[in-house]
Amino acid sequence: MPANKRPTVVFIVGPTAIGKTRLAVKLARRINGEIISADSMQVYKGVDIISQAPARKERRNTTHRFVGMLDPKKEYSVAIFRRSAIRAIASAFKHKKAPIVVGGSGLYVKALIDGLFPSPEADEKFRKKMYGLALKRGSPELHGRLARIDPDAAGLIHPNDARRIIRALEIYHQTGKTMTELKSMTKGLKDKYDIMIFGLTAPRGVIYKNTDKRVDKMLDSGAITEVKRLKKKKLSKTAQAVLGYKEIAGYLDGAYDLDAAKEMLKKNTRNFAKRQLTWFRADKRIRWFDVTKQNDLEIIEKVCMSLRGPKGRSNL
Repeated sequence: MPANKRPTVVFIVGPTAIGKTRLAVKLARRINGEIISADSMQVYKGVDIISQAPARKERRNTTHRFVGMLDPKKEYSVAIFRRSAIRAIASAFKHKKAPIVVGGSGLYVKALIDGLFPSPEADEKFRKKMYGLALKRGSPELHGRLARIDPDAAGLIHPNDARRIIRALEIYHQTGKTMTELKSMTKGLKDKYDIMIFGLTAPRGVIYKNTDKRVDKMLDSGAITEVKRLKKKKLSKTAQAVLGYKEIAGYLDGAYDLDAAKEMLKKNTRNFAKRQLTWFRADKRIRWFDVTKQNDLEIIEKVCMSLRGPKGRSNL
């Protein structure tokens, strides 16, 4: 690799049940890679079934970071993930491994690549005052105030979007710096490494069919027993948010029957996949592959060609 060439971090993203883990494991074996999970729920111990964590056979010969390592009584956040993932990526390069970040948690991926905006805590007194002004004089007047302080931020916010206008004003009130200034100070992986993001997708009907199948498989694999055991623990708020826990817990509590729980979980999983697609499609850096048109081997070949670059040199 040329002396001035930065090492590359590979990202595999996309909606749930699209085959990210399967493809990442094959890619890791091809390029001597190490998988770093960017999944906000697979990090927890004892939630393997409902979080759809990588199977043990997939983890056997490939290192997976941040899978099944955290007590579900503990909170997990994008900030915790980002700090840990940065260290894991540096460690992978140190040991001559190619880091492959895999997951469907869009915020986690963005925070890792672009940095985490250092947003201050809420100032309820200031907010109350600003909302009062918005009601009395209208949001456009507050927007004009923001335009004088931070014209770049104001240009990105609609004059009637009181919530975002007030948050931008609140940040300036608390820090003395505009939102634009703070964002310019934010550093991410893109400032140190080359980033290549590959997305897996399929027609929406195929994605929904896959998510429905995944729910059926979860239930057949012991999801009810897993949730029954988890209900005996004092789960953190983040752990309770894993898809499947709330729906199955309601069934176990007698709120509805199993068929209703299953349909609720399928609906919520489809909605989650839709939100994931919306998030990732907004990122124009992603190179997409339709898994109904190309198999894993064909996708991996194209990923490897991208990593080698136009002159055949490896970017890893």
